Amino acid sequence: MSSNQEKIKEKYSHCKEGERAFNSRSESLEFHYTKKFIGEYIKPDSRVIEIGCGGGYYGMYFSDKCSEYVGVDITPENITAFEEKIKTAGLKNIRAFVGDAINLDTVGDNSFDVVLCLGPMYHLPREERALVFAECRRIAKDGAIIAFAYINGLGAYAGACVLWQNTYPNTEANKYVFEYKTSDTTPDLFFFTSPEEMEHDAKQYNFEIMKNCGLDFWFASCAIDAMSEEQFDCYWEIADRMSESKFCTGLSNHALLICRKNLQGGLD
Repeated sequence: MSSNQEKIKEKYSHCKEGERAFNSRSESLEFHYTKKFIGEYIKPDSRVIEIGCGGGYYGMYFSDKCSEYVGVDITPENITAFEEKIKTAGLKNIRAFVGDAINLDTVGDNSFDVVLCLGPMYHLPREERALVFAECRRIAKDGAIIAFAYINGLGAYAGACVLWQNTYPNTEANKYVFEYKTSDTTPDLFFFTSPEEMEHDAKQYNFEIMKNCGLDFWFASCAIDAMSEEQFDCYWEIADRMSESKFCTGLSNHALLICRKNLQGGLD
């Protein structure tokens, strides 16, 4: 059981997380690039599981691109909302259930071709993230693709310093971000990591690193939202290059580590 699961449930009980994809141009980038990078690995015969599925934003998008899609979320309201979407759309290859990322005891070993962990790492301290790595490895088939979304502390803090210049940086926030690796305002709900730490921890479970991509860059959000349509059309080339560059990932806000489960060795 996640140590802060009640706080996570409270945070997401409104079932509106997917709406961020439509709030602004800058917020939409996270969703755009997540779909782009994950989509490279989802095939018509893929069995896909998403841990931290929310109300089903990605599930509804990928449902017609794979043979089976399973959504898991710790918040019951999210699963209810997702199931209603599935029913309304009449989909037969997609289902959802309530579950905890650190203990997926109802999911069998070596079950899925693609394992998406698109939320839990935001909300767990490092020792509990290790349990998620282990569970994702367990349920993935040999050679499967596993994707972990995470919040990059340096990029998130850099963005806060640009957006809220009257508040950040400050000594207390420095300590929370760099020493405690949490948000200074919600320290028991949002936990930060880094591209280097995520890769190090993934390798402990014998994951092969495929990509480590920045999805959005919060420090540029005001400029992105203020662009004209013509400027934003040109910005896509910049965004594409930044998201693909491993040297830019360290300044991203949300990032995505894509791995492959090695066939030999590891903790099986």
